[in-house]
Order: sequence, then structure tokens, then C-alpha cells
Amino acid sequence: MRSNDGIFYHCYQRPKDRGVIFYTVSDHLLYFTIFCVVIPKYSVTVLKLVQMPDHVHRSIIENEYGQLGACLNLVTSLFVREYNKAHGRKGPMFDTPFGRAPKKTDKSIRTNLTYLDNNPVERKLVELAEDYRWNYLAYAVSDHPFSPKILLRKASMPLRRALKMVKARYSKGRYLTGALLRRLFDSLPNRTECEQLTDYIIGTYSVIDHRAATSYFKSYENELITAHANTGSEYDIKEHFIGRSDACYVKMTRVLLASGLVKDIHDIYYLTPEEKHKAFRYLNSRIDAPGKQIAAFLHIPQKQV
Repeated sequence: MRSNDGIFYHCYQRPKDRGVIFYTVSDHLLYFTIFCVVIPKYSVTVLKLVQMPDHVHRSIIENEYGQLGACLNLVTSLFVREYNKAHGRKGPMFDTPFGRAPKKTDKSIRTNLTYLDNNPVERKLVELAEDYRWNYLAYAVSDHPFSPKILLRKASMPLRRALKMVKARYSKGRYLTGALLRRLFDSLPNRTECEQLTDYIIGTYSVIDHRAATSYFKSYENELITAHANTGSEYDIKEHFIGRSDACYVKMTRVLLASGLVKDIHDIYYLTPEEKHKAFRYLNSRIDAPGKQIAAFLHIPQKQV
């Protein structure tokens, strides 16, 4: 579908406190399955979805006036409700209204699509755009780009049960809750099957129109060539990054869990201000990252750093 069938928008959203949103695979999948369950209810076409640790990008064609706002507002409210329920967090999460910028020419649309593909490259999460799972680029040409193909005869019984559960939820138009995702992944015996389940969930639920996105580049190969040659730029929605890389968030998770200060990374939301500052000092002594980035990870107000 070309942009002349509707209005193409780059939609951008970040949390009010500029903190981290997606700590785990389950956090990403919670957002993704909610997004994919809501989208078909509205007259919109999704060309890109990119989930970064602390913000979300979407390239969407609004086919009927008013559909985009209603759609993304519902996605946001459902995600925050379910995220808060799963992790003991309270209150709103995102800036409202979400940022949006229309793109009126094929050139500006291609620039935007490349920018979204490469957002994780710019933040040094991966070397190539297609290596980042949460921009979903690799899923344009494969339903299991990050794991071996599932062979049921070789799959463990927990994986078989998980696949059956996912299929049942999807067939009823229901997203995967945080509690269910945790239960499914905790039941699996190894990392390979965790990766297989992740790919299966994404492949099952996805509403991203990869063909429409690729049409602006004529082919998937050309899209990759463009991504590899140019990080892209965005002039309508300015991003304000902290630090040189977002890869430090994975290190912070590993170090904080090993410290014993938290048992689950989402226990961050239960820490008192004093406990958060203790965790801050601990991470600051072990992680090469700006203090403001550590504060974002721990949801400490930037002015306190």
C-alpha cells in the first residue's frame, strides 16, 4: 500500500521520566502482542515498529481521519495497565499526546523508514539493522530469523504446550499478558527454545506490512543496502539521547541481578529512594556509562544525579 492511500506518519513516544521501558524479552512481547491485537481494529497500516529500551517508533499510514490517535492511545493504555499489573508499577508511563510527523513524499518516507531501521545501530545495540530483533526488519524475509526452525518431533513438551497456548490466545484475538509470558518462558528448558518461542510469537502476531515498507526501496536487498550505507536522519521529531550507547542497559541488568540487590530486574519499581541510590552507586562503580543513563535505568529523576 502506497502513502497516497492515506497519510504516512512517523509516530514517536517515550516515557515521562525518560527511563527504561523494556528490560526483558517479555516486556517487548507484551507491547508487541498488544499492538498487534489492537491494530486490526482500526483503519491503519503499519510499515515499521521499533522498540528501543526507552522509547518506541512507529511508521504508520492512517487510512481514515482520527484512526491513528484512537489506535495508539488504546495500545498505550492497555500496555501501561498490563505492564503495571505485571511489575508492581503505578501511574501513567508515556508522554501524551505521542509525537507525530507526517511524511508527504516518497523520499521523506524512505528516509524515515531507514531512520527507524537504523535506530538500534545508531545507539550501538547492533552493528547491522537486521541484527536487531525489535525493529522486526529480519522478519520481512523469515519467520524465525533468530532461531532454528521449530521441529515439533524434537521440541520439548513445555515448548509444545507454549506454542499451543500462544496459538489459542492469538486465535481468540487476545494478547499475551506479562504473567503468561513469564510462565511460558520459565517453563522452557534452554535458551534455544526461548528464542524459538520468541520468533514464533512474533511471526504469529505480526501485523507489520513488510511488503509495503519494502516497496519504497523496490526490494528487501535494496532496503538493507540503504540501511547499511546511511543511518538516516529525522528532522521533524528530535530525539535526545543519553550517553553514547544503549548496550549498557543489558550490562546493568546483569550486574544488578548478580549483586543480589534485586531478584528480578523489575524489582527496581519496589525500591525505596535510598535503595535506588545504593543501586546507583553500585552500578556507577562497575559500569562505564553516564550517571544520567544509570538514573534512567533505575528510574531516578535526572535532577537528582
